[in-house]
Amino acid sequence: MKKYRTLIGAGAIALLLAACNEEVDSSSAAESENKTDQVTSEEKPVADKAIQQKITYLGNDYDVPANVETIITASLEAMEDAAVLGVKPAGVISTDGTTIPKYLEADLAGAAVVGSKKEPSTEAMLSLNPDVILGTSKWDEAQMSNYNKIATTFPYSHISTNWKENLLLFGQIAGKESEAQKALDDYDKQLASTKESIANSELKDKKVVIIRVRGGLSVYPAGVYLNPSIYEDFGFTVPEELNLIEAQTTITYETLAEWNPDMIFLQFADDENKDTPELLQEILDNPIFNSTTAAKTNNVHVNLIDALAQGGTAWSKINFLKAFNENVLK
Repeated sequence: MKKYRTLIGAGAIALLLAACNEEVDSSSAAESENKTDQVTSEEKPVADKAIQQKITYLGNDYDVPANVETIITASLEAMEDAAVLGVKPAGVISTDGTTIPKYLEADLAGAAVVGSKKEPSTEAMLSLNPDVILGTSKWDEAQMSNYNKIATTFPYSHISTNWKENLLLFGQIAGKESEAQKALDDYDKQLASTKESIANSELKDKKVVIIRVRGGLSVYPAGVYLNPSIYEDFGFTVPEELNLIEAQTTITYETLAEWNPDMIFLQFADDENKDTPELLQEILDNPIFNSTTAAKTNNVHVNLIDALAQGGTAWSKINFLKAFNENVLK
């Protein structure tokens, strides 16, 4: 009888232990489930950020996060497009390495300057943890490789004829595709009106030259800088002399006098002429310069838009078109 009671006691204890273990297991499972929910919830933003989208730009494919939040515009071309689209980049570059260029200062206020336009700081860019870097096609292979270690880096084209592709790319990355398309459509609409006005004015057959002052009188090929606006968009005839220009070229006053343009757009930036700050006035006072038809007829237009404007961007083209209508056609 005693032995029977002992067995019953042992059985009861076993049942109690099993019940306790069941309760502990149930509690642990619930706790584990809660922890799993917490980790999943905490990791969701990281997981979402890891989801990629493929973007095709100028014939090449690039993988970027599906939701791009942090953009560094590491070229003036990209910065100008940011201003057009109303995008506030996290980082920008500068001509002096420390401050946002004045003509873009209001639009890009608050962005961190990550260095100079020639070679931004990798450390400064890395600290911003960007999703995308919009650089420049001027960078060499080593620079591109270096910046791609931080984030997918686009060689944002500095070629004027790619301005529409640039703006549409930025729009796609920033979720501003409709704004980008509207800017292009508005430009085309205004341009059609401007071309009609030129065709019905005394300007239509004028010989037009754009000069960028960089320590001297610099001219560019017809497809570079602001030239596409004048010759491709507005419809002015490319001067024969300019067809011989293959890259940025400094010409003399005598050469300019031989070309004898009817209209000159003169672009002068202090930042590009630090060693010759008085050069603009010297040009305007030069007797050979003043022998041109443009000077004689008061058709020399100084800084129609900001002299640091890149020329082949949506910002440059939109503002040049507006200024042309307001100050030249008037």
